[in-house]
Amino acid sequence: MGRFTVCDHPLIQHKVTFLRDKHTDTKQFRELVDELSTLMAYEVTRDIPLETVTVETPVAKAEGKVVAGRMLGLIPILRAGLGMVEGMLKLLPSAKVGHIGLYRDPETLKPVEYYFSVPSDVTERELIVLDPMLATGGSANAAIAALKKRGCRPTKLVCLIAAPEGVKAVQEAHPDIDIYVAALDQYLNDHGYIVPGLGDAGDRLYGTK
Repeated sequence: MGRFTVCDHPLIQHKVTFLRDKHTDTKQFRELVDELSTLMAYEVTRDIPLETVTVETPVAKAEGKVVAGRMLGLIPILRAGLGMVEGMLKLLPSAKVGHIGLYRDPETLKPVEYYFSVPSDVTERELIVLDPMLATGGSANAAIAALKKRGCRPTKLVCLIAAPEGVKAVQEAHPDIDIYVAALDQYLNDHGYIVPGLGDAGDRLYGTK
């Protein structure tokens, strides 16, 4: 079973509180998502392997550690996942970015893929799927399945707010995926919204209420 991690650093908890606040405007909301994504990148990359190199300081030679050539890719789920990309890239500037677009079929309520674009070397990269909200888990599961179907290696799912139902759904469908969240909330209501949650992340990111 993949790891489930709540990134509960005090700064993350602080920013999540303001992210939830209905009085936080679009500009502030966007900035908070960006900042939270950067902070979470520390936890998400904790297991990246290192190798030893030698450098010359102004005084003497010294051994140090550098990231051991790990090739990463970021895969935001459109549209809300886009809000997390720049924050992650601040710490992972060499990561390449792909995109998966999904919408919910109004009759079956299942996610339908309408867009898939990834870097040409995607199969050589360890992929991190990004989506601010993990509610039912339907979109995350569909995105991960779409990547696997094409021979890709998704290994991590990063979300800001999650419901227990969504976490369970991803763990059951993709037990090899590590899940990272900034907060684990109480439950999903009858409309599929996370409680207490923060509303619709896409609407709040882009002002489309």
